[in-house]
Amino acid sequence: MRRIIQFGTSRFLQAHADFFVHQARIEGQDIGPIAVVKTTKGGDRAGRIAALKSGRPYPIRIRGIESGKVVDETHEIASIDRAYEAETEWPDVLRCFAEEAEIAISNVAERGYETLPEDGAHDYRGAAVPPSFPAKVLALLLARHRAGGRPLLFLPTELISGNGKQLSGIVTGLARMSGQSEEFLSWLARSVAFPDTLVDRIVAQPIEPIGAVAEPYALWAIKRGSFEFLTHRDVRIVDDLEPYARLKLHILNLGHTVLADAWIRRAGPADETVKRVLDDTPDARNLAAIYAEEVLPGFALRGMGTEAERYIATTVERFRNPFLEHRLSDIAQNHPMKLTNRIAAFLAWVREREPGFRAPRLTAVLEGKQI
Repeated sequence: MRRIIQFGTSRFLQAHADFFVHQARIEGQDIGPIAVVKTTKGGDRAGRIAALKSGRPYPIRIRGIESGKVVDETHEIASIDRAYEAETEWPDVLRCFAEEAEIAISNVAERGYETLPEDGAHDYRGAAVPPSFPAKVLALLLARHRAGGRPLLFLPTELISGNGKQLSGIVTGLARMSGQSEEFLSWLARSVAFPDTLVDRIVAQPIEPIGAVAEPYALWAIKRGSFEFLTHRDVRIVDDLEPYARLKLHILNLGHTVLADAWIRRAGPADETVKRVLDDTPDARNLAAIYAEEVLPGFALRGMGTEAERYIATTVERFRNPFLEHRLSDIAQNHPMKLTNRIAAFLAWVREREPGFRAPRLTAVLEGKQI
């Protein structure tokens, strides 16, 4: 048994990593089961945690268009067998991580890597729950080191560039700041792998109390290292994550942001969805022109024209999914940051290769002008 401990109860993980583990186990692979940990205080997930604690299978419904064909199927996922709340069951979390787990997975949102002033003074050998997520990881790793120090694979899935490298660096820095031993630091560098990863799947609708409706498309790209994980059609162990990250960020995410920007400017209805906008509207025609006249030529300049052409076709198919209610109001959250990361960063990347590259439509979006 290769026990997995998972930090985060999101429906994304239920329809992504937990789904993949379930399918691998059905095929006879030695992977899992999963113990889920709720890392944050309070929130409205009590029903979710209770359902996860039951260990009963939960539904994931895959609905959409794949290779031009309609997919509508429900899977009962049985990869999770227990769940903990860190704030009230910390000793159990410590024991599972230190003595049982072979693999850890995290999905704690972009701000989850932030440390707190009190992290440095925390007693990492005491019974109190550490304040921040990185401090919790440090305490758990210290407990594992004291329990014999077996190797660990830690797979972060947060949407942060270089997520594994960043989390590893933060935890190591916190260990040094809090005065941990050189012996522990040496073990941490030698025996705990934090590969960078990239995840992609639209999970737009919940099934209560646990479960979700998700699209057929899925990707979990993991940077290659000296570790074993699982074999699955949607899990790719790769030498370089950047091509996957660029395609996702500057085609899928860029397209979402272009549509959200137009929705904001025309004060569109609160319940308007991506699929509704793509039904032969001016916004859809504008996005098609951006993809054809600016995004694709930009990728071609970076030597990724063929990959971008395929990914654009897949993305448009995903956007047209008739089953997912992906609201533009949700996509429009944190819009200024997304303009910078998805559009401005694309133009800067292309102009590294061709300084004179023109993209009038994307430039107009950045400048707040009507296209």
